[in-house]
Amino acid sequence: MQPSRSLPQLAWHPAAIWLLPLALLLVLLTGCTSPAGAPPPEEDLGPQFTERYRLGPGDAINISVWRNPELSVSVPVRPDGHVSAPLIGDVDVGGKTPEAVAAIITERLGEFVQDPQVSVIVTGVASAEYLTRVRVTGAVRQARSVPHRPGMTVMDLVLEAGGPTEFASPSRTRLYRAGSDPRDIDLDAILRRGDLQTNFQLRPGDVITIPERAF
Repeated sequence: MQPSRSLPQLAWHPAAIWLLPLALLLVLLTGCTSPAGAPPPEEDLGPQFTERYRLGPGDAINISVWRNPELSVSVPVRPDGHVSAPLIGDVDVGGKTPEAVAAIITERLGEFVQDPQVSVIVTGVASAEYLTRVRVTGAVRQARSVPHRPGMTVMDLVLEAGGPTEFASPSRTRLYRAGSDPRDIDLDAILRRGDLQTNFQLRPGDVITIPERAF
């Protein structure tokens, strides 16, 4: 008759007793959902940045042509979106990136200068203030156009406008964003019930409209 074999006993390190509650806490935290009333996860954009900068009226640029200092110049973007450059005259830069402008000037200078090396640097960004603003219009106490701030939401902008008027239809509010379909906003639910499901985070250039109710 073979002697019975006892099961191997596990050796517990003293630290394991303290690590067990910590592991359970991490499991619970991982399974937690976002708090009720928080903005939708897809709208939690974190730090927000615009796309590559495009020139506009009031901006200032420095055009530098390597080994040709007489062709290098610092100029403002005129209200018509053009700048004046030596030898080639007016250049349409409105709505274009500095890299695109450098390519245009390089091509045009190529008719007069052999293998020109052109760089364009933005030295003033006066037009950026208007490109990055957010706006609220319609049945609000004061229509507003304000600079965008990271983390700004629909409610923040509406409150800056003094809130909807007594003639507003807040449940039919809409958010207009370039390149996207309009989004419905239940502003009444946001302001009266604290339901933040449609309290979207704003992006530069967004426009909120609050229509008047039908009588």
